[in-house]
Amino acid sequence: MTAKPAAAAARATVYGYPRQGQNRELKKAVEGYWKGRVTAEALRSTAADLRRSNWRQLADAGITEVPTGDFSYYDHVLDTSVMVGAVPERHRAAYEADRLDGCFAMARGTQDVAPLEMTKWFDTNYHYLVPELGPDTVFTADATKQVAELEEALALGHTARPVLVGPITYLLLAKPAPGVAADFLPITLLDRLLPVYAQVLAELRAAGAEWVQLDEPALVQDRTPADLNATARAYRELGAAPDRPKLLVASYFDRLGDALPVLAAAPVEGLALDFTDGGAANLADLAAVGGLPGKRLVAGVVNGRNIWINDYQKSLTTLGTLLGLADQVDVAASCSLLHVPLDASAERDIDPQIRRWLAFARQKTTEIATLARGLARGTGAIAAELAANRADLASRTSSSITRDPAVRARTAAITAADGRRSQPYAQRTVAQRALLGLPLLPTTTIGSFPQTNELRTARADLRAGRIDTAGYEERIKDEIRGVLSFQEKTGIDVLVHGEPERNDMVQYFAEQLTGYLATRHGWVQSYGTRYVRPPILAGDVSRPEPMTVRWTSYAQSQTSRPVKGMLTGPVTMLAWSFVRDDLPLGETARQVALALRDEVDDLESAGTSVIQVDEPALRETLPLRAADHAEYLAWATESFRLSTSGVRPDTQVHTHMCYAEFGDVVQAIDDLDADVISLEAARSHMQVAGELAAHGYPREAGPGVWDIHSPRVPGTGEVAALLRKGLRAIPAERLWVNPDCGLKTRGWTETRACLENLVAAAHEVRADLTTDGS
Repeated sequence: MTAKPAAAAARATVYGYPRQGQNRELKKAVEGYWKGRVTAEALRSTAADLRRSNWRQLADAGITEVPTGDFSYYDHVLDTSVMVGAVPERHRAAYEADRLDGCFAMARGTQDVAPLEMTKWFDTNYHYLVPELGPDTVFTADATKQVAELEEALALGHTARPVLVGPITYLLLAKPAPGVAADFLPITLLDRLLPVYAQVLAELRAAGAEWVQLDEPALVQDRTPADLNATARAYRELGAAPDRPKLLVASYFDRLGDALPVLAAAPVEGLALDFTDGGAANLADLAAVGGLPGKRLVAGVVNGRNIWINDYQKSLTTLGTLLGLADQVDVAASCSLLHVPLDASAERDIDPQIRRWLAFARQKTTEIATLARGLARGTGAIAAELAANRADLASRTSSSITRDPAVRARTAAITAADGRRSQPYAQRTVAQRALLGLPLLPTTTIGSFPQTNELRTARADLRAGRIDTAGYEERIKDEIRGVLSFQEKTGIDVLVHGEPERNDMVQYFAEQLTGYLATRHGWVQSYGTRYVRPPILAGDVSRPEPMTVRWTSYAQSQTSRPVKGMLTGPVTMLAWSFVRDDLPLGETARQVALALRDEVDDLESAGTSVIQVDEPALRETLPLRAADHAEYLAWATESFRLSTSGVRPDTQVHTHMCYAEFGDVVQAIDDLDADVISLEAARSHMQVAGELAAHGYPREAGPGVWDIHSPRVPGTGEVAALLRKGLRAIPAERLWVNPDCGLKTRGWTETRACLENLVAAAHEVRADLTTDGS
């Protein structure tokens, strides 16, 4: 059956595109600039080349309206703070002296000035820099970047649409600046901010923008009546602004819910909605409000967060329904393509048949253009593409790769007892303290140590055949001995082997588990110049053989101090992978949990007395709507306990979380039943310690006292001050001393200095406690 053609040709567009380039040119240029090897002019030239290349790729794929302003040297929320003049006072001198260096100072800090706090962008693994605002904040418009990039695209002949973080989302993401009362609400600054947005919009219109997109993903979360009233007021005022372009308000990651009628009634010319799994309810909600008569609807029917090919027929059915609900229906991905790798065709190590199931950013733009053509001209215009798409979908459904009966049987046999330790914490901790004999305020690190050039060279030499496996393993042993020796000399109490053999905390395990596929070029930005290659969950998961036991046991053989076994937890293994869309997440989590349980049990049998199972993504993966929290947290905490509950009472189980807002999941942290948890806390000034105390968290905790995402070296006094602040919330007998996160991205010079200061601070505070008789 041929679909009815649209009244007007459907446009194909995207909200954003990967920034890094095919070979991570942006990362290399920015890090070269930080090290003084690349000039500012050369960095800007590389960035301009990447923008031109991105726009050309989009246009060649059939994207008829390209985004501008989505490109960033570090983070688009930081760029928004610059656009509205919200530069923290402590960074203002550096920013006024040199804007580029000032922005990097806000992102990374300097030796003398702390950076902005960093946390996750909604429920993704992308980190943004949190705006700092207060009642004295004065906003001023600076659209230099936004106008310049629009003019670049227009000069190249593209139809371009600037993309900005919307004013409501910007204020809802912001936090009170240091020294401002904790109950200050940045949204109260809306009336002060709106004229600045109106000025930016006017400047973009003057530069040639017909449309400007204002991203409001915060509106897919549960919002108060006051938030919704603020939204209505904001878009009423911006809609009435003189000399403005047409406004497209975009939402993504979930349904708009109560915000949909507010935006549908607002004096804006278009809405962009997510119609993939996360926002499928938007279709019914849109019909319920009577559609968008007189407005443009940009329909996100291609999943911008996952890498599986689109179901063309399903998407065309959705698009066909939407034709009756808006004057103009255009086709897009569900969100920015920033969250997926660049090009699946580069993955030559993946079986060609499986590769046909994958759609990275370039493939998604082709899908969008194909759907737009089918919507405008009817399905007959894309008959060949529809046939190929049906064949690829059928190939995946029938593949033996996706299903393992033995794994399904094992998960079906799980009982409630499998997720419980044999003794409660109060009894376990007595046995653990007797076995480990640790001092008050024990010190440890999170797991990884710096990945040096020598280690990267060794891996490259192994791949190239310049050294054999035996030679490579000798280099790994040398590195482990060096890391252990440093920790012993520094005085760290619970050691780690440093993970020199590991490439990434998820990829390393994925490469050894069935059901996973690893990519060679599938880089995705996590924060700044930090890129990761999320593996792909294609089938049922099991562990063929031990993954970490050999190197952990080797490390333990070199020291009398306890060495932690280090694993990545099941929720994080899912959150930082591209998950399958043909099986419930909870079921996949149980499969991964049982594979990890085998590893935990083998570590214990090999003599490992402290085992850390990291779950930094537990909060990140929390659904955006409160109604969905309970179901998620039930399977998420169950999967962690399945991983860890088979050990003896005297085996101490640790977990780790970082760079998220933990207040919403404190009960879930408690439900994990880990003996010790380490958490990011330095940038947020020990906020999480207070949240644990308010909850009455009964186990041991190590709120981080060193922000490892900044190159600055905190002095002993600074670390001791944070530690004393932690002690006001957590009793000394339950407080650990550790960095915020792993040290893989840091250099050895700063690592030595920071850990020496950390241990010195622990000794200083420990001595004070002993003197005080505590």
